[in-house]
Amino acid sequence: MTDIAASSRLPGAWQAGAVAAGDPPDVKRVLQLALAAIWMLDAVLQYQSFMYSRAFGQMLAATAPGNPGAVASPITWDARLIEHHMVLLNTVFATIQLAIGIGIAYRPTVKAALAASVAWGLGVWWFGEGLGEILTGGASPLTGAPGAVLIYALIAVLLWPSDRFATAPFVAARAVGLTAARAVWLIFWAAMVFFTLQSANLTAQGLHDQISAMASGEPGWLASIENGVAGAFAHHGVTGSVVLAIAFALIAVGVFLPAPAARAVLVLALVLAAFIWVVGEAFGGILTGGGTDPNSGPLLALFALLFWPGRGSGRLSESPLAAVQPRAVPAAGTDD
Repeated sequence: MTDIAASSRLPGAWQAGAVAAGDPPDVKRVLQLALAAIWMLDAVLQYQSFMYSRAFGQMLAATAPGNPGAVASPITWDARLIEHHMVLLNTVFATIQLAIGIGIAYRPTVKAALAASVAWGLGVWWFGEGLGEILTGGASPLTGAPGAVLIYALIAVLLWPSDRFATAPFVAARAVGLTAARAVWLIFWAAMVFFTLQSANLTAQGLHDQISAMASGEPGWLASIENGVAGAFAHHGVTGSVVLAIAFALIAVGVFLPAPAARAVLVLALVLAAFIWVVGEAFGGILTGGGTDPNSGPLLALFALLFWPGRGSGRLSESPLAAVQPRAVPAAGTDD
């Protein structure tokens, strides 16, 4: 028997390994890497010189007003502490975010890093974002409510590397199950409807003022976009907010629809995420040198992709190798 013939009769486990090596990457893993990349971007932004100035502490302190005392007091204390030890603490903050991103990207530490992502995200949501202003009556999804880091935590839970429900119709349900994943989606987008319809957002100039305020400090081309869109909403804030609320409501029920309709609704979610990121958040202010993170836009898009209907296999596409059973090569000198 030749070496070729011998290799054709290696154990099935080796053949299965060869097929697996040719498989496309797991969708969940790709989305985990996307989350890791955003955390690493956060770290880079946190290392900016602006964050080593008193302005960083002042920015954090500005999230306290309007919140209940039990929420506001710890924020104020934290902001003062950072102002007095800004170099040390900001370096620690940036390094933690970098470690989370690297940890998610490195398979052996993905669970620990995702757990850290949840814990750190919830902490920053309180001390860095003032709970996304959801208790102040002024929260607006257009400018980041209910808070970008809260979405980090939700995504980390849904991307947990456990496939107890491996045949689920979308990635978000593979770790927690279909019912729980749909409940998370419904509650999140229903909250977006609620915040959009708060009285502070239902004023004639509400959307205009929110958008135009984002133009300050931005490059000229982006400031022109902000001011142009703000002008379109002048005196039409109520109509604009109602339209946004209707869109959020459609998205909320999207994951309960048949796959073709669900995909259409998720496309709407991706479009709105892009609109919010560019128009409402000005890319999170990262072009001004003072943005600590890209804000909620990219997280909303990633959140939507977790619910994209698939075939339950968890693969980006079916590998041609998976459909072909390896066939033995006849030994030299045989008639097979």
